[in-house]
Amino acid sequence: MNIIQKLTIRHLKENKRRTIVTLIGVIISTAMIMAVATLGVSFLDLIIRQSISQDGEWHLKYEDVNQTQITEIEKDDTTNKLFLSKDLGYSEIKNPTNAYKPYIFYKAFNEAGFKAFHIKLSEGRLPENPNEIILSKSMTDKAELSYKIGDKLTADIGQRAEIGNEQGAKELTQQFSILMDEQGKRTEGVINTTEKSFTVVGIMEDPTWAYTWEPGYTAISYIDFTSLAKNDKANAVIVLNKVTSSLFDDAEALAKRLNIDKITYNEELLRYYGITDNDSLRTTFFGTAAVIIAVIIIGSVALIYNAFAISVSERARHLGMLSSVGATKKQKRNAVFFEGAVIGAISIPIGILAGIAGIGATFLFLNSFIEGALNVTVKLKLVVTPYSILAAVALSAFTIFISVYLPARRASKISAIDAIRQTQDVKLTGKAVKTSRLIRRLFGIEGEIGLKNLKRHKRRYHATVFSLIISIVLFLSVSFFTSNIKKSVQMSQENVNFDIQVFSSLQKEPSDYLPLTKLAYVTDSTITRELYALSTRIDESKIAAELKEMVKEDKSLLTDGKVAYAVHLVSLDDKSFQSYAKEAGVSLEKLQAEDSYTGILVNQITYQNPDTGKFVETKTVHAKEGENLELYYNDGEEESKVSEVQIAGMTNKLPRGIHTTGVGGIDIIVSDKTLTDLSKNEQMKDFIETSLYLNSSDPLATQKELEDIIQADMYVYNVFQNKEKNEQLLLFISVFTYGFIILISLISVANIFNTISTSINLRKREFAMLRSVGMTPKGFNKMLQYESMFYGMKALLYGLPISIGVMVLLYMSIRQTFEYGFALPWLSILYSIVAIFVIVASAMMYSTSKVKKENIIDGLKQENI
Repeated sequence: MNIIQKLTIRHLKENKRRTIVTLIGVIISTAMIMAVATLGVSFLDLIIRQSISQDGEWHLKYEDVNQTQITEIEKDDTTNKLFLSKDLGYSEIKNPTNAYKPYIFYKAFNEAGFKAFHIKLSEGRLPENPNEIILSKSMTDKAELSYKIGDKLTADIGQRAEIGNEQGAKELTQQFSILMDEQGKRTEGVINTTEKSFTVVGIMEDPTWAYTWEPGYTAISYIDFTSLAKNDKANAVIVLNKVTSSLFDDAEALAKRLNIDKITYNEELLRYYGITDNDSLRTTFFGTAAVIIAVIIIGSVALIYNAFAISVSERARHLGMLSSVGATKKQKRNAVFFEGAVIGAISIPIGILAGIAGIGATFLFLNSFIEGALNVTVKLKLVVTPYSILAAVALSAFTIFISVYLPARRASKISAIDAIRQTQDVKLTGKAVKTSRLIRRLFGIEGEIGLKNLKRHKRRYHATVFSLIISIVLFLSVSFFTSNIKKSVQMSQENVNFDIQVFSSLQKEPSDYLPLTKLAYVTDSTITRELYALSTRIDESKIAAELKEMVKEDKSLLTDGKVAYAVHLVSLDDKSFQSYAKEAGVSLEKLQAEDSYTGILVNQITYQNPDTGKFVETKTVHAKEGENLELYYNDGEEESKVSEVQIAGMTNKLPRGIHTTGVGGIDIIVSDKTLTDLSKNEQMKDFIETSLYLNSSDPLATQKELEDIIQADMYVYNVFQNKEKNEQLLLFISVFTYGFIILISLISVANIFNTISTSINLRKREFAMLRSVGMTPKGFNKMLQYESMFYGMKALLYGLPISIGVMVLLYMSIRQTFEYGFALPWLSILYSIVAIFVIVASAMMYSTSKVKKENIIDGLKQENI
């Protein structure tokens, strides 16, 4: 260690307060980087484990492959694990207790498949040969099938198909509900059956991937390579060695070489690995990640740079003294670099541990909350990878280097005379500190002195303002990012806002569903009637932007300057309609007017473009409140005008269970009386579909009760698992994003306090001088208040435009996959404006509270060494 390094160490020890402030700044910055890295890796791990626990651990599936193909797939370099699965078919249950679940559905796995798909036994053991089987617990509990371990199960197993369409009929899988006619009789059955006998060797918990609404109870047998007949086929389900973006090309190449017709990808799981065959989605992912990482690094650099910049300003006299005794520019520069290395060596390990500990403590709280709220099957687990630690160390070291570089260059240029006189940071020319007369008139002498102080200490002033600007940019950018990520997730998720749907193949009245809303566990309900038989005409100037492009290419879509729109009329029961009108902000008086028909127009929809894969949010029609829409009905021979509906209000919210008609259609929500009046035509009544949508505190119990009492022509569709999955994803995104906002906000506040407190500490001598010439405590406070105001105004002047620029970059990146209008987060902007002035004023008052207590003589003697 040379003399310069020893002096640097000694200086750090003697200036403990400044050293501690700098250490804290670097620790906070490193902790932020580590926390974000750990948070991202841990949440990704959680979502991956949640997906695996529900749908099994597999990446892709080669369907209907023979022994030769299986052998070649297993030998492929990309294959890590291969297990077999096969859908054996269906058998009918004699006298089923549930008309919507009249089958047993048979699947087969090998040993690896049992593990991958998380088959959990209640009793017994797993099958060990193709003649053994395990049954789901629901078969004995709900279907009342009295099979026990050791019993023989003999069944005629075949394919589900529509009755009368045995030749060339489309195969019905577990994803298809039971087909019934208007009398409630099944119009499907099991064909091409083969008798098969099994020995029951176990009872399993219902698999997580077997949904309650599926038509067959799941039973699982055994299949392996040796039991597969020479010409028989099965599905080869693959876990890859490495999940990379090339897996799609690799799989397609292998399938082409082996003449395999169909490949299925576990798209949801692959998406969580960041792998997708959707180029726009990949662009969105990496683009937004790049912007956010850049924002974090800039924030870290700002935090550390300010600490070192002020440090060099404070050490100016010390460096000048070294220069006067022969220190070279290189030695002075290296002294600052060495200081950065020492600070980094101490603070980076502490920051790494602090970031991990902070996230770990957060997860302890979140686990109980998430598990209790949504019954998540897996817990948040703290995942710290060597890569995330190395990345945090590398980024922290890089930010320290960048932060130290400019102060080090400035330190090397400090001359001995200027440093000893301490004039390098203070500009005393009249032009440099000149202020306008307007400042004196508006803010008085205190305001003028405050502004002159800022002009005299330009470097400190610029460092503080820069810190404030970065804080604004960090907060607004992350706030915009989080709100847009949540919006993107909501756009990509199916609109499932109910637990159970009840509908019928026959024409039903709302009164037929009313008793079902009174069942136990039902927490909320909506009875809807939907009519799709009407159309309207919209002026070309008011049609959706997507339709305008179509009209340019095909002028035949225009008739007298208007475009035909399909009309989707929806009525709600009275209670639901009142609640919906209130939510949409539309007066009930308008909607219940006797002299005209009125409704609420859903004028904004979300859909996925089939050509580009983009999720698009768009206006269905550019209409205004009070406009009338003419309704037409076409009976197949001629079109006739039915009536007019006035737009009483517009909203972008849909009622429970309702889906939009898409581009080229409009959705109008009306009262039940209005829909009845508009559909007096007997033919139109045949197009009305009535449904009941329920939310329940116990969806499975409600489904069981419904199945016991509903009529034969009614169907029960339970989607609570899908709804729960969507809610889980949104909750995970919310926890991640709002945690990110809180973290960034804390970092910003720490940055501002660090910068201002250090700056104030360096101005003790200046404050003592002002007090010595007669400035009163009241005047002193006013001067500091005006300084705070000038800091805030200057920071907002630059911070807001830069933040908007970053928001535009984020929006353009997200827009590659999710297309919707750009909107500024006005509430967040308001918060940031208020917060900047409050935080700056608080930091000023806190920092000067100690200065005020000091003796004037001691303050005048203060020197920065």
